[in-house]
Amino acid sequence: MADYKSELVGTHASIVGLRRLIEKVAKSPARTVLIYGETGTGKGLVARMIHQASARAAREFVDINCAAIPASLLESELFGHERGAFTGAVERKLGLIEAANLGSVFLDEIRELDPPLQTKLLSLLDTQQFRRVGAVKPTKVDVRFIAATNKVLLAEVSAGKFREDLYYRLQVVALNLPALRDRGEDVLTLARYFIGKYNAMYKRAITGLAPETADIFLRYAWPGNVRELENLLERIFILEEDDLILPSHLPARILRSINAGPAPQPPEGLAAMPEGDFREATEAFQRVMLARALDAADGNLQTAATRLGLSRHALRHQMLKLGLAKA
Repeated sequence: MADYKSELVGTHASIVGLRRLIEKVAKSPARTVLIYGETGTGKGLVARMIHQASARAAREFVDINCAAIPASLLESELFGHERGAFTGAVERKLGLIEAANLGSVFLDEIRELDPPLQTKLLSLLDTQQFRRVGAVKPTKVDVRFIAATNKVLLAEVSAGKFREDLYYRLQVVALNLPALRDRGEDVLTLARYFIGKYNAMYKRAITGLAPETADIFLRYAWPGNVRELENLLERIFILEEDDLILPSHLPARILRSINAGPAPQPPEGLAAMPEGDFREATEAFQRVMLARALDAADGNLQTAATRLGLSRHALRHQMLKLGLAKA
């Protein structure tokens, strides 16, 4: 059995706390767990960790992406069907939920369930029973349901896209996965982990990140989160031959994004600076931008970082660089 626990890499407080919470939830009798997180933050990994750390670990873990199966087929896939239930149903079929009896079912992208299936799932959660398509008698199961979404379900409820009663039924135990941009130097820890992984896989001996690359990794916002980081590093292993990961190995979009930003009016007095003093003029401009953002945010680093389009760690890095904060 794979050790999924070893893959939740990082020392940021949010990850340390998450590992403790996973252990606690896994060993609890909770039958429903809801995982929130942006795309690429590791919701599937956390779901498998919960299963592996539970008393259900020896039983099946069934992974179902609700967005990947057409709505017309999903009910039969989840709940199974009886022979003759519909055209083409030539024999009884057990559904994925029944196959996971005494184990765990991971419902990824739970928001994509259509309303009739939301209703049927709610009934199953309440009674631990369901009917196969075309069946008369119910079937009883003992399953832990782990659901995941990258959307704010309460907003989906307000918009009429998700059942309110199902939301509260799933919300009993909720885990929130942090975005990579909010995990500080975990991006470098993860990079080292993936470099070790792909060194072994591709029989390479890449030693790590060049200092300039590490600086870019800390400043980049990683919209695709851990998945984006891992995919990027594997791409470099496949395409590049150097023993050190250099900025030239990175896609142009990453280099553009860390240099892009709002274009406010230049600070007073900037136009009067001596010709050729580009570095000092640029740093003066950056100081004013950061100071204005911090002032508007009443000193709150996260709010100021959001206004500037940076991660909190990247903002702190720039403040130290520009002399606006002490180490």
